[in-house]
Amino acid sequence: MQTILQFLKSLKEKPERSGHSPLLFVGHGNPMNAIEDNHFRRTWEKIGKEIPQPEAILVISAHWQTRGSWVTAMENPRTIHDFYGFPQELYEQKYPSPGNPELASMISGMMPDKKIGLNSDWGLDHGTWSVLKPMFPKADIPVVQLSLDAEQPPEYHFMLAKNLEYLRKSGVMIIGSGNIVHNLSLMKFSPEAYDWAIEFDDKVKSLIDLRDYQPLIDYDKLGEAARLSIPTSEHYLPLLYSLALVGKKDEIQYFNEVATMGSVSMRSFIAG
Repeated sequence: MQTILQFLKSLKEKPERSGHSPLLFVGHGNPMNAIEDNHFRRTWEKIGKEIPQPEAILVISAHWQTRGSWVTAMENPRTIHDFYGFPQELYEQKYPSPGNPELASMISGMMPDKKIGLNSDWGLDHGTWSVLKPMFPKADIPVVQLSLDAEQPPEYHFMLAKNLEYLRKSGVMIIGSGNIVHNLSLMKFSPEAYDWAIEFDDKVKSLIDLRDYQPLIDYDKLGEAARLSIPTSEHYLPLLYSLALVGKKDEIQYFNEVATMGSVSMRSFIAG
């Protein structure tokens, strides 16, 4: 089995393999991963160094839930520190990447039967910048975010994502940023994951390997482990966006395949 580094180098050496920009789902976890010297940050750094640099980046983050769907359309999105109780150093972090109003307008205008509004107030929340800062530290690639419509079921999000496939063909990297298992009410400060967290994380991986996505859309039918792993859907839904955009010719390589704090899975993948 090839390593993640070998896979990344293959993407860089043969970008024409699928005709698409690489696609990611990133388990972002603790916002401190943006600045701590740990395995997660180092892996994000490797990815940024090894893949072809995208023309722009679209992120679907767990941390922007809205009524209706929106895409950021400002020239210079602000860095949002949407957390509390962390060291001051984290609040001082900035990610001054440019926005891309033209890309936002394209996304808004090309959705059949689905309205996506243009937003000029949000910016880049930590589900976006905490990952991109290690990955692309120069902050010179335009970034836009797509919100999660909190009033819509999982099937809606999966089908909405299908309409974004043309962006990958245009050099836009799409990143879903959340966590497969995310239950902060049950987290613990020890390295061992709960059995149910491991069970659900393994189940998701096996279904992804089979390219069998319908059970993942209908995750509420996957039993008690799913219920405990997804007490609320916002960290899980970005996974569905990424899965909807995996092409038939794409290979999938996992990275950061561990659980932290007992109840947060950092499992991530890159496809291309």
